[in-house]
Amino acid sequence: MAVTSNRSIVVSLSGDVSANASPRAAENTTASGVVELKTLSTDTTITPPTGSTACTIQAPAGTTATMTLKGVAGDTGVVLHKTDPSSFGLNNAATTFVITVSSSITSVRFIWT
Repeated sequence: MAVTSNRSIVVSLSGDVSANASPRAAENTTASGVVELKTLSTDTTITPPTGSTACTIQAPAGTTATMTLKGVAGDTGVVLHKTDPSSFGLNNAATTFVITVSSSITSVRFIWT
């Protein structure tokens, strides 16, 4: 069954600077629509489902371990926030990526769009 996804980021600033922005990603009419819970340990290789052009990662509330997003295990990577969601677009050539954790994390939600 075909799934269409529409992903956007909403930013609202107030105080010394006031601004609103809502950049939208391109509509994906061949999205996988997969939502899954994963247990991450050490270097976990993640394979996006076919048709996915973006991934949103949400760790459980209260997570204390760090998660580092990498292209491959040997990369320096980027440390993700422990509990705030991270959403990023994927190039068509992205076949895998790695999440390295400081200690095992269960029930990390991956939303594929």
